[in-house]
Amino acid sequence: MQISFHGAAQTVTGSQHLIRVDGKSLLLDCGLYQGKREEARRRNRNFLFDAAGVDAVVLSHAHIDHSANLPNLVKQGFRGKIICTTPTADLCGAMLLDSGHIQEEDVEYVNRQRRKYGEPPVEPIYTQKDATEALRYFEGIEYERPYPLFPGVTCTLYDAGHMLGSAIVALDFPSKKGEPARRLVFTGDLGRPHVPLLCDPANLAAADILLIESTYGSRTHPPIEESAGALKETIRRTSKRGGKVIIPAFAVERTQLLVYLLNKLYHQGELPDIPIYVDSPLAVNVTDIFRRHTDYFDDETRDYLRREDPEGDIFNFGRLRYIRDVEQSKKLHSLRGPCVIISASGMAEAGRVQHHLKNNIEDPRNTVLIVGWQAPNTLGRRLVERTPVVRIFGKEYSLEAEVVTLNGFSNHADQPGLLGWAQAFKPPPARTFVVHGDPDAAAELADRLRRDLGFPDVLIPSLHQTVEI
Repeated sequence: MQISFHGAAQTVTGSQHLIRVDGKSLLLDCGLYQGKREEARRRNRNFLFDAAGVDAVVLSHAHIDHSANLPNLVKQGFRGKIICTTPTADLCGAMLLDSGHIQEEDVEYVNRQRRKYGEPPVEPIYTQKDATEALRYFEGIEYERPYPLFPGVTCTLYDAGHMLGSAIVALDFPSKKGEPARRLVFTGDLGRPHVPLLCDPANLAAADILLIESTYGSRTHPPIEESAGALKETIRRTSKRGGKVIIPAFAVERTQLLVYLLNKLYHQGELPDIPIYVDSPLAVNVTDIFRRHTDYFDDETRDYLRREDPEGDIFNFGRLRYIRDVEQSKKLHSLRGPCVIISASGMAEAGRVQHHLKNNIEDPRNTVLIVGWQAPNTLGRRLVERTPVVRIFGKEYSLEAEVVTLNGFSNHADQPGLLGWAQAFKPPPARTFVVHGDPDAAAELADRLRRDLGFPDVLIPSLHQTVEI
């Protein structure tokens, strides 16, 4: 068996891990790399393997850094099945089309600039049409039901607790040529226990080979209740001075979690009487998908939905309004008085949130509330670092608004969560690969796995490294 780490190796983006075994090629995830524009375009356009030679893809979840290069894979010749949970397939139906739309818009902007200098046009990595074609290859399966992937090779998905439909992937390989049967486990993105909406990550007892994420491998999250309290106080404080709260939020999972928490605060009378807007067509579509899959929610959320939500919808309440239409979105720019605007994208690199930021960050009454990890070289990271002047749509804006960062909403497991989950393996995996983490986070988690849990062989693979097992 060979494993090649073609993404999310010593970085937190672009998950792609290629497994070659017995003449078959299997890809775990096929995500987009997010970073500097030209580097991202180059890395996302060009695979370092033959797309047509991949026999199957197993997709851990729908976040774009795990799923959104699938249309390009199909465009370049992939014709196998894309195996994932049913909610992940439904979410990708919305997210990949949105990603294709963004690719088209991005290229349209770039080509306008290139025409000014007499440069030839570039093509999008893929289009909405390509995304629609890719959706034909999805096959949704349920948790904990073994699926025959290849002759003798079984795939089983377990709840990762990270987002709706997210999965821990277990691949069981039969004994062959005197070698014992082996199990490979890939965490995808592992969630946190005791987070609203979602079930806790499933514990697995056995793995011979483990690929474990390390996004927060060197961090401990504050309790989510603490962050929910800070959310409330930030809105109150900003409202009192007549300002707006602008929240760049991922359209999938983070927006729904925020709306659920705001729903509870609203019904408890803890919010000021101001309008709250979700201004993201993708978030609106995704929220509808969440409503269709309430059987994937945890017991606490289903109980709240049955007993305590007087409107019978955890994703709606009296002062909340969802915005689809672009003209309605533009009207928010001229609003006077306090409000909350939740808008994508979560790293402020694209989408309507950029318009809200450029119209609001120069007013000290306003607050930019950061509720998720921000990749280097993104507008979101520059806001977190309080860069005095930031560029949006090619123009410079002075950052005068208050910036608040709340890390407790992350639904990635922190270091104690990762170690707590990993200690269930008895005995420890023979080989462990630490992926999906910046170098410092990956190194600290790897060290703790060796020192505290006795994992015998822990490697932090480099990008494109191939390991023989």
